[in-house]
Amino acid sequence: MKKMIMTYAIKLTPRSERETMIEKRVNASTEFGEPIFDFRSGTFTPKVISLPINVPLYRMENCRTFSAQQTEIARKGLDKDFFSKGQELSTAQQVQHEILAKLAKKGAESITPIISVLQEDGQREPILISSTGVVVNGNRRLSAMRELLRKSDGSVDERFTNIRCAVLPSDVSRDEIDDIEADLQARPQTKLDYDWIGDARLIRRQVGKGRSSKEVADRLRRSKADIENVLLALDEADLYLSEWLEKPGEYERVQEGQQIFADLPKSIARKDTNLQNASRAIAWSIYENRDKISGRVYRLNAAFGKLAPNVLELLEEELDLSDYQNEDNYDDDFAIDIDSDDATKDYTAIIEALRDDTAKDDVLDTLIDACETVLELDKGKKNEQAALRALSQANSKIAGIDVSYAGTKTLPAMLKQIETIRGTLGKIETAITARQADGKNPQNHLGEG
Repeated sequence: MKKMIMTYAIKLTPRSERETMIEKRVNASTEFGEPIFDFRSGTFTPKVISLPINVPLYRMENCRTFSAQQTEIARKGLDKDFFSKGQELSTAQQVQHEILAKLAKKGAESITPIISVLQEDGQREPILISSTGVVVNGNRRLSAMRELLRKSDGSVDERFTNIRCAVLPSDVSRDEIDDIEADLQARPQTKLDYDWIGDARLIRRQVGKGRSSKEVADRLRRSKADIENVLLALDEADLYLSEWLEKPGEYERVQEGQQIFADLPKSIARKDTNLQNASRAIAWSIYENRDKISGRVYRLNAAFGKLAPNVLELLEEELDLSDYQNEDNYDDDFAIDIDSDDATKDYTAIIEALRDDTAKDDVLDTLIDACETVLELDKGKKNEQAALRALSQANSKIAGIDVSYAGTKTLPAMLKQIETIRGTLGKIETAITARQADGKNPQNHLGEG
């Protein structure tokens, strides 16, 4: 894969100069943009102005870039407030530009990358900015236009030397900007652009304002259960990064794990603490090694859900861990910070075996085999009950038939159906009788010796 080359270098315009420029142009403007609904209990229609492309600033609190920001901080050892305090710093703005430009060049199924649309059509709608020039909506579009400003031959694309901006009131608050982002996220076409971590971060920030899950759900036009599930999934992802990988904040590592982290809270909800810890260890090991597992990873969900005790029992046997806890070098420092319940089975030995990098490949193979074995055994038990279950369901449906309301013209057809059903039941009864007789005659199962 070729390394992406960024062509635009950030050069900040001083804040006082930006504010003065924006104020003058707003006062002189006669063009209005799209209305912003639910703003201060009403509707606000911003004025639209033109600004040199170097003037606007990227918004650092953009939830769309949260996971990438946290990964940058973790991997490069940056200060935790590198982005949050870097709104007016060219260094932070440059890194933010690189993050956004990569996002602008990414597409999805049936979705054309933003930079390709802008290259073809130019700017089609204004970006939304504050009176200080901070971009509230349109950060990726701005980064794309800045990347397109200089053509491959070195010349300037005049379409992007100045850009159109809709301007919010000068007294707009930080909370109001957050709410505008949340309202924009509630639009289906906008939501497609968020990764699940960014979406969860936006929800967590809304709840952090003291709003209930129901209030946040109403604002985002989603269900209360969905909001709560997203928050629980983010908590599980945070726990995985900090306690299992010991790489807190590297959210890019969990981008592919939305399903498994969303399923985990439901899978462990009714388990005791020790079993929860062990179930997490199974799930995290599966996710961490998802590329080595054939088929869809979520097919193994039951292995860390209702079948986890069976998997752990088989795993303990296969790894020969029965005496592990009695060894002198046993280390019970399991990093998940959850109180243990001494009255329940201790799975620490299995957890530590799954965490042990020196034998991880062999242990993982054993884990996957244990998961597959337990799932197959459970499937077999279900199949044993399938015939009885089908008969019970058929009986219930037949018992519920009320002929008194049937149309006269349907009666002959009903009699034909009854005849067919009677014949089918006769065949089933004959097969059952034969099976029972076969079971009473052990010689039928003896080989010819």
